[in-house]
Amino acid sequence: MELRDIEIFLTLAEELHFGRTAKRLHVSQARVSQSIAKQERQIGARLFVRNSRRVELTPIGAQLREDLGAGYQRILDGTRAATALAAAGRKTLSLGLHGPQAQDQAHILELFRARHPQTELRIKEMTFANPFGPLRDGSVDVATAWLPVREPDITVGPVVVTAPALLMVAAEHALAARDSVGMEDLAEWTLPQCAAPIPEYWQQTLVPSHTPGGRPIRRGPKVSTFQEVAAVVASGTAVSLVHEVAARYYPWPGLRYLRPYDAPTVSWALIWPTAGETEPVLELARAVSDAGPRTG
Repeated sequence: MELRDIEIFLTLAEELHFGRTAKRLHVSQARVSQSIAKQERQIGARLFVRNSRRVELTPIGAQLREDLGAGYQRILDGTRAATALAAAGRKTLSLGLHGPQAQDQAHILELFRARHPQTELRIKEMTFANPFGPLRDGSVDVATAWLPVREPDITVGPVVVTAPALLMVAAEHALAARDSVGMEDLAEWTLPQCAAPIPEYWQQTLVPSHTPGGRPIRRGPKVSTFQEVAAVVASGTAVSLVHEVAARYYPWPGLRYLRPYDAPTVSWALIWPTAGETEPVLELARAVSDAGPRTG
């Protein structure tokens, strides 16, 4: 006898009405009748006496109700206890990622999920205009950021990816026609800058104020998202240092990605609030360490 049939039998034994039983169990009345008929065939005796006015248990039906009732309740109690135990062990970890990192670092996320199936990993989008705010206000538990990160309240964890920066220019830009491009060339052009008040040391990674030789670099359009960076570059208004992942995920027709021969190497790392360090955060950090940094 299947559990659903037992449920139908016990409910009908309580309601003594096929219509109310069907409504209570969210099934059709025909389904109730078919289940009872099947059980009666299996047992070889009538379980209910029914006519147009009433439904009653037979003596065999009454005995079956008594025998099945306690066992069925134990099954329900056991299932509820197991569900509660599983829920108690379930955890949530909110991870802030930039752009296409959820795809680019899928191997790390898969490793973490395989090791910790009871932890729900929630991905939230981060922007360079607010790299540390979501960690501080609790919107995310852990995030990625390019280095260096020198915030007294934030812990810097293992490196996720390391790769040379690229120079994004308009497809018809003069730099795109050169055989080679170096960081000193940036003194001739304008770089976009972040519209938000991010730490200057952090902005210097991709928006340096001077070339390696000390020549000043102009800062121009203020931008808040990568799409805005790409738009001003495609228009010829500025050129921009970007992470190498941009060339793989944002191959706009109006853009070219150049590799300066002396481009700085940029590393991304896992970061989290020192005061908010939890076991799931450390478990994700271990997964990142074990996977090792991807190099471009």
